[in-house]
Amino acid sequence: MTIVYHRHLGALGYCNRGSRQFFKRHNLSWADFLANGIPADDLLATNDAMAENVVRVAESEQAQDGQ
Repeated sequence: MTIVYHRHLGALGYCNRGSRQFFKRHNLSWADFLANGIPADDLLATNDAMAENVVRVAESEQAQDGQ
């Protein structure tokens, strides 16, 4: 299972303010995300293109790490 972390948002230049708004809009916990990351499936369930982009970054990192 792919977990998306804050560093993946930064890799795309996503700002914290907009990301916090996204999490609030989709009823996701920003604080839990910062502490633990979030399963990619939870982000994909939002059907948001920006969420799909950040999941791709996390998946790419995971593939490079051989996980």
